[in-house]
Amino acid sequence: MAEIRVPVLVVGAGPVGVSTALFLGRHGVRSLLVEQRPSTSTLPRAPGLQARTMELFRAAGVHNEIRALEVGDSHPYFEGGILQTRTFAEIDDAVVLEAPSLDGPTVSPERVMGCGQDRYERVLAGLARDAGAELRFGTRLTSFTTDENGVTATIRDLASGEETTVRSDYLVGADGASSRTRQALGLKRTGIGTVFNALSIYFRAPELTKVLKDRKFILCYATAAPGTLMGLSRLHGADPWLAAPLYYPEKGETPADYPDERCVDIIRTAAGKSDLAVEIVAKVPWQGAQLVAESFRRGRVFLAGDAAHVHPPAGGFGANTGIHDAHNLAWKLAAVLDGRAGDPLLDTYDAERRGVGAAMARQAMVRNRIRHGYADEETVASMVDDIIITLGYRYQSSAITGGREDAPVLTPNLELTGEPGTRAPHLWLRRDGSRLSTIDLFWGEFVLLTGSRSSGWCEAAERVSKQLSVPVQAYVVGSGGDLVPEDREWARAYGVTEEGAVLVRPDAFVTWRSEGRAGDQDTALAEALTRASGLASGTR
Repeated sequence: MAEIRVPVLVVGAGPVGVSTALFLGRHGVRSLLVEQRPSTSTLPRAPGLQARTMELFRAAGVHNEIRALEVGDSHPYFEGGILQTRTFAEIDDAVVLEAPSLDGPTVSPERVMGCGQDRYERVLAGLARDAGAELRFGTRLTSFTTDENGVTATIRDLASGEETTVRSDYLVGADGASSRTRQALGLKRTGIGTVFNALSIYFRAPELTKVLKDRKFILCYATAAPGTLMGLSRLHGADPWLAAPLYYPEKGETPADYPDERCVDIIRTAAGKSDLAVEIVAKVPWQGAQLVAESFRRGRVFLAGDAAHVHPPAGGFGANTGIHDAHNLAWKLAAVLDGRAGDPLLDTYDAERRGVGAAMARQAMVRNRIRHGYADEETVASMVDDIIITLGYRYQSSAITGGREDAPVLTPNLELTGEPGTRAPHLWLRRDGSRLSTIDLFWGEFVLLTGSRSSGWCEAAERVSKQLSVPVQAYVVGSGGDLVPEDREWARAYGVTEEGAVLVRPDAFVTWRSEGRAGDQDTALAEALTRASGLASGTR
């Protein structure tokens, strides 16, 4: 049996798997990705990419390639919100169920965009290969074992039957809701479980745009379709349309009860146009469920995306949250593999992302109840705006110094003020005549920001970086500094004085800050950097 050696084995393609391979590659880590499907997705699933997701692609240097996939300007679709009407022909009488805030020029350098998974997953896969990853489709993980030093896995080529042994330092299971990786680890999930069953119907109907009077929306529900609530979306900006009627197994219904003729009838009834020309392209049954794994790490094996947490698609948190998982894990694996961080840093992946994953799942359930008409006043009041959920969550882990110990989602307002555990505030800056965002500063190493050259923090950063062998890039932000703010004062935005300092991780999250000068700058910074890099136990 052939044997290969690779630092990280990634199981499962999809947006999460290919993003994991891409982010690892951009951090200089080789990976092997295996996927039992013969290719990337051929259907335009998961069509909304959040501003935070685009920030991660921006930091990885690939956002131009992803942004180029947008068909026209998809932003008006997001601004149209979530609608409900009796039939699509009665769109003028539609009720707005949700009008979420999703981005903004003072919040992020990026905007949300619509694009089908069939297009962006294919491009991400190519970019991952360019970054050094090997991708094997039509290949299944059949077994794996772990020991103190790594993971030994067996993979099988489904066409030839040939088996290969893979020896890796770590394994990442990004293999979906039915994750074989999670099952092999014996990790249980908690949550509500299945809350509905739906059938995604991809179809073409050239006249439907005219019926809808070219109204833009994220999703529009029609209540007239017989026996079901049907959602309609074309957020991905290209053919085909997506309809998602519910079906009810408790009534004896199965996907087989929905032949093309019945699907066409449902679409025509929902459209309010009995002679609408409809071509069914594909049908995919799926479940809306809320479940979160009891842990995202077991030894040298990690779970990401749907393998770790699933929830109804309301809010579009699924693929996006999984891509955020991938980035949080990738930079930490890269730092540990390169000897710049200790193993305890990998424990913070579970500590940080499991709390966020659970919060996302709860908010998806809130939206699901509202859209399906069975939310009480308490449920409605608990809904947090999308922009807070996607950009305003707070991490809690041993790597954060001085963070607050409360829920991982900020409510009721988005207030990014440089607090430890939160995403660093976005400011527009000038550097040598070029314009950039503070978000553009964070990728491969820790960054220390201060507002004064005389504060002493830059020199302290240089000494501590050498002492701990952890790279730190220091910048002075202000008039006459390395970086000059364009729109607002840096120190005030980050909650410090000009003599203060802020330490930011490679994922743009603040890990420590000092409001002003510290009595012993080297000690204060060394303690913070030791925790932030997982070196508190003295192990690398």
